[in-house]
Amino acid sequence: TIYRLGFANSRAQARQLVRHNHFLVNGKRVNIPSYLLRVGDVVAVREDSQQLSAINEAMEALPRRGLLPWLELDRAKFAGVFKSSPTREEMNLPVQEQLVVELYSK
Repeated sequence: TIYRLGFANSRAQARQLVRHNHFLVNGKRVNIPSYLLRVGDVVAVREDSQQLSAINEAMEALPRRGLLPWLELDRAKFAGVFKSSPTREEMNLPVQEQLVVELYSK
């Protein structure tokens, strides 16, 4: 979600930024990259971390990537809202579910 909100240039960078305590979820520090968000959760960059060049560069690149419909971003506040869980149609990963089912059904 950090990557999708535009706070990082890659998923690996997003994981590292989370591990280094640069983000808050609903006002509380979160340092676990696999933290599961609930609908309505607010993800924000800590005030001290808003000056990081990595985060600012990623925010500048966001218009090229685009924001997904299940996320809402407030660039001025360095915060985003998890509006809803994405449906399969909203996911842009090239996954063929049938192949996964066939592999694990053997």
